Amino acid sequence: MNLKSLKGIHHVSAITANAKDNYDFYTKVLGLRLVKKTVNQDDTSVYHLFYADERGNPGTDLTFFEIPRAGRTYVGTNSITSTSLRVKTDRALQYWKERFEELNIEHEEIKSDSGRATLFFRDHEGQRMVIVSDEKNVGGSGGTPWVKSPVPKEYGIVGLGPVQLTVSRPERTIHVLTNVMGFREIESYKRVEDQRIVRVFETGEGGTGAEIHLIEESELERERPGRGSVHHVAFRVENVDELNKWVEKLNEHHLPNSGFVERYYFRSLYFREPNGILFELATDGPGFEGDEDFEHLGEKLALPPYFESRREEIEAKLKPLETKN
Repeated sequence: MNLKSLKGIHHVSAITANAKDNYDFYTKVLGLRLVKKTVNQDDTSVYHLFYADERGNPGTDLTFFEIPRAGRTYVGTNSITSTSLRVKTDRALQYWKERFEELNIEHEEIKSDSGRATLFFRDHEGQRMVIVSDEKNVGGSGGTPWVKSPVPKEYGIVGLGPVQLTVSRPERTIHVLTNVMGFREIESYKRVEDQRIVRVFETGEGGTGAEIHLIEESELERERPGRGSVHHVAFRVENVDELNKWVEKLNEHHLPNSGFVERYYFRSLYFREPNGILFELATDGPGFEGDEDFEHLGEKLALPPYFESRREEIEAKLKPLETKN
């Protein structure tokens, strides 16, 4: 089977307990653009919000399912334990540090664990996040910050960076990453705060937007997800033909999976790696402008055509969320 390598991180999806507070933080504090306000296609009673660069280019999407009754996250192993957001330069991290101080956002000091300047912070619900500099990036490029963002363009977030996985049995995850998904192990480094070894895997062109950072943690119990936890990470597939080949490959490796799933804005395939973390493979297109024009992305509740006949019923279950640009 002639299968192309995965191109990098496509999106990361997390959980929020309050869509309005989430919208305020990610647009007004982080300066991302809401490119799509829609619903969870597996549970249309809750919002699914997509934040990204100016038009939601693949590799820039950070998405949230609203679960109003979501409790706190009990941090543990076999989970996605941090999501990083790319900026263009090391200098940008100083801007973000000062911005977080001004807005009373929990954060640490700027440091360099893996040779890149990084700044750890938490959002308003405790989600573990990192601003990471692209200054030394030699892989795939990032996106373009939205011109109407409250953050100056030169400091704006240009996409998703490395995703950190913490697992109890790393050899099982590594087998899937390397032998099934085609990732390459390229290096390891020690975290400054605890001297833990982090193993780095890359795919496609490599670089900031195409890496998984893996940590072993066998002492803790499995993480119990809640508000501020990450639901899944998705990886980029070029098109539908390639996605169908991935369905075949997962079946050949006897990995239980969803098969082809229509998401309208992209097409998907879901499976869990052996430590239980949910992975998705998602196509680069069609994108977010099929049902809204560029200037008005995210302003109205967007529904895929197969849900449009249920719009009145769906809207009645949702708390109104004002999202004018």
